[in-house]
Amino acid sequence: MLSLDALLRDSALELTLLVPGPGDAVRGEALWLHNTEMPDPAPYIRATELVLTNGLWRDSVTADQFVAALQRAQASGLIFGLTEQTPEAPGDLVEACAAAALPLAAVSITVPFTAITEAAARIQGEGRQDALTGLVRRGNALAMSISRGGGAEGVLEVLRRDHDLPLLVVDRLGRRLAGAAGDSGDDGVNRAAADALARRPPPLEVDLPGIGIASLFLIEGAMGDVDAGVFCLRPLRDLLTEERGAIEQAARFLSLEVTKQQALQAIESRFSSELLEMILSGANRAAEVPERLRAFGIDPTAQLAVITLVVGESRMRPNGSTDEVEGFFTRRGIPAVVVAGSQDTVVVFPWNSTTADLVEIAHHLIDAVTNRFPHDRAVVGIGGLAATSTELREPLIRSREVCQVLRRRSTGSPVGTFADVGTHRMLLGLHDRDLLRRFADGILGPLRAHDTQNGTELERTLRSFLGNDGHWSTTAGDLFVHVNTLRNRVARIGELTGRDVTRLEDRVDLFLALEADGMS
Repeated sequence: MLSLDALLRDSALELTLLVPGPGDAVRGEALWLHNTEMPDPAPYIRATELVLTNGLWRDSVTADQFVAALQRAQASGLIFGLTEQTPEAPGDLVEACAAAALPLAAVSITVPFTAITEAAARIQGEGRQDALTGLVRRGNALAMSISRGGGAEGVLEVLRRDHDLPLLVVDRLGRRLAGAAGDSGDDGVNRAAADALARRPPPLEVDLPGIGIASLFLIEGAMGDVDAGVFCLRPLRDLLTEERGAIEQAARFLSLEVTKQQALQAIESRFSSELLEMILSGANRAAEVPERLRAFGIDPTAQLAVITLVVGESRMRPNGSTDEVEGFFTRRGIPAVVVAGSQDTVVVFPWNSTTADLVEIAHHLIDAVTNRFPHDRAVVGIGGLAATSTELREPLIRSREVCQVLRRRSTGSPVGTFADVGTHRMLLGLHDRDLLRRFADGILGPLRAHDTQNGTELERTLRSFLGNDGHWSTTAGDLFVHVNTLRNRVARIGELTGRDVTRLEDRVDLFLALEADGMS
């Protein structure tokens, strides 16, 4: 690396350090050399360049003015060439550099500036050669670590062999893939990291809680999306060029690891989704459930619990909510199958305690999720306990239906059991989905056919009428029709379905048909 210190160590250059500057200023990296005799060279000097001068500008400006120009240009130091007319560095220049904390060295009369330039070129060439050698060696080590299954932590270990850097790897869902943040709150750090990765464009630096400013190096996936990031717990200005290059190289290798992890997660997600299908299929696939549970490290002969979590009012599950659930159970050492649906998250896990204790842990889960998603209301439905894997179907159905009931309630506990919220939907949920579909189509099919052929709204009218508890004026207002028009429509519904809405048992049939239609 080219620096004033590297030049000082070359005895052939006969350099004498007159002003060391603050701390390790002489060891700071220099971009290149800039030879100038201009009174104000600031517009032409690049940041961190090392300036060479014989002082011909002294007839036009003072030493303070010249040094101030170097400061504006952010020069890394000054080398003053001694001459027969100036056999010693001018005292005012030494004082100006000392006051400005700008490193100053003097070069012997016998050494031309070209010799310094040649030495700088040699130093930079050797540095580039070393960097290239290090790049190849580190690349081989990174590839070997990945191939041997070292994972993200293995990549950081290779990087630490060359550079003592505090590093974290966090993906866009806020999962810590490698590294440690010390005594700071990991959850807060992970969330701040995920928020930074979600910004477009992502920032170069991130303020991590309890840590401070950290540099961000992006890890891109196979499709070019930002999947994760390497967070160096130092500002960019404190990183050397070779350190940045090494982190960027590691980030490219980490993209392979992140892509592999995503593929594994996709496979695991498919396996867990298939488990729900097996459970819901009842006796048809009951024999497959035990082996699938064993694949997730769960004893199928143990007592099992099923809960369902819904976060927010949207039809889509918030990104990261399922990962929060996985982290919750992982931190407690509970093996669990976590299944992410489009709207809800189902969890199956061994539970050797009581339902009351299950309610308590569900409240803790609500707290964890709410902490991650403070603006979304979360509810947990508990379907009960299954003595073995053969009895999971009913608790699963119950947990999902409890969740739907809790979502419709704006107040009350966010955690509920079947005993708390038992409704007709529970009974419907226990029936075969194909049977429910045939039941709903048998009653609603004639209405839909009539609506399609005649452009009417009989199905919508039925839904509104039953939704308003059979109140004629309210329903007419909702549909923007006259009450007489509504009565005519309801009469036509009766003719087509064979059900009279004024009779309780017929109204129940119609209501259940609509509910079954929404479930099947």
